[in-house]
Amino acid sequence: MKISLLFGLAAGAALAVALRAPLATTVLGLIAFGVLHNVLELRYVAGRFAPVLGGRFLVVLLGLISAIVVCRLAAMFVGEPARYAEILVGYAVLAAGCAHALRGWRLGAAAVVLIVAAAASLDFPGYHFVVLAHLHNVVPLFFLWEWGGRLRHAAVFRWTQVAWVLGVPALILAGALDFVLGGVSPSTVAAFAGDPARIIAASAPPGSATIVGARFLMVFAFLQTMHYFVWVYFLPRHAPDAARAFEARLGMLRGWRAWALGGGLGAALAVLFVIDYASGRALYGAFASYHAYLEFPVLLALLSPSGAAGSQLVFRETASERQEPAAVST
Repeated sequence: MKISLLFGLAAGAALAVALRAPLATTVLGLIAFGVLHNVLELRYVAGRFAPVLGGRFLVVLLGLISAIVVCRLAAMFVGEPARYAEILVGYAVLAAGCAHALRGWRLGAAAVVLIVAAAASLDFPGYHFVVLAHLHNVVPLFFLWEWGGRLRHAAVFRWTQVAWVLGVPALILAGALDFVLGGVSPSTVAAFAGDPARIIAASAPPGSATIVGARFLMVFAFLQTMHYFVWVYFLPRHAPDAARAFEARLGMLRGWRAWALGGGLGAALAVLFVIDYASGRALYGAFASYHAYLEFPVLLALLSPSGAAGSQLVFRETASERQEPAAVST
């Protein structure tokens, strides 16, 4: 039960800081862990799901996501047209994932859903990007659910994840924790971040009332903090097999080198954040597209029996190399 307890303690700490200082938690957390968690998440996904991410499928995904990077950089200069372009390319990424993972009526149903969703996103782009921001913080639930299958008490671990990913945000949005809200005044965030309203707008639906916007911001701050906990601490520590599988594909980032790359790039970008937070946030958002968008086709691919089975191939290790799944405690 130790791992589940660890998540409970981490969630409690993350909730405390998110409720009392949501702006500071959002801004300073991004500066401290944003780039590093990008590198470590890509390492995990590329290693853990190596059989899924390969060949022409990987080439197509990298090409489409690179187009999204261009869209996000262009948005700094041309604004809305680039955002609409990103929406279209983003749905193309999902379509590629569906085409790779699904067949028959499932593929047809997915196509209908994507068309309807794309139309809604183009009609309401402000809502699209808010949903995307929160959805990215929810995605670790699926990776942790899949990883937890190796544990003796898998059900306890898995439902612990559901509790903090879905249960805690539901309580915040329902107003159950309003009595401990710390507020979102400019004094709660470093001055270099600029107008707090812009930060709140990135996590709250357009036109949200003050208290509703504050709740969405606190949900975002909480989930972002737990997001970093998962990718920077938990999975690197408890899923070393994924790192080894990645290093087998890209030996130049073996061991400490991945951490050095993430830390070095993060430190360099932190300077830009302090000098011009808006530009730093835009640049980070552009290159973070790779890890943010790559998650979705991987999850879609795992819906297929071949994708789910293929993801197991990277873990055919001997008991001497790691503890057997049945011996791991939740």
